[in-house]
Amino acid sequence: MRTLDIIISNTGERPIYEQIYEQIRKLIISGRLKEGDLLPSIRGLAKDLRISVITTKRAYEELEREGFIYSVTGKGSFVAKKNVALIREENLKQIEAHICAAYELAAACEISGQELMDMFIMLGENE
Repeated sequence: MRTLDIIISNTGERPIYEQIYEQIRKLIISGRLKEGDLLPSIRGLAKDLRISVITTKRAYEELEREGFIYSVTGKGSFVAKKNVALIREENLKQIEAHICAAYELAAACEISGQELMDMFIMLGENE
């Protein structure tokens, strides 16, 4: 079992369980957490983060419902086998969000769609 680097913000608008869910999900999608890795126990993570066990349980339930983890009674929660289509869809959503943000910023700076496309193509050529 590994220690998770989860940072909780009590000042943000997002509920704590969502913050935990999102950070663990990102660790799984990025590959930092691998298939079969044992996650900290619900009680252990709650203690480490100094939050309610109920909050941690809710995050784990959401991760399990979405297919990112699975639980074995008496053994713990583990990273599930990656669903390639699910990961691709998650990445596409992130790409779309970044493209929308770039488009909005470009419009605010009066940069045309064609100029934005040219920038995108140039950046791709530098790879």
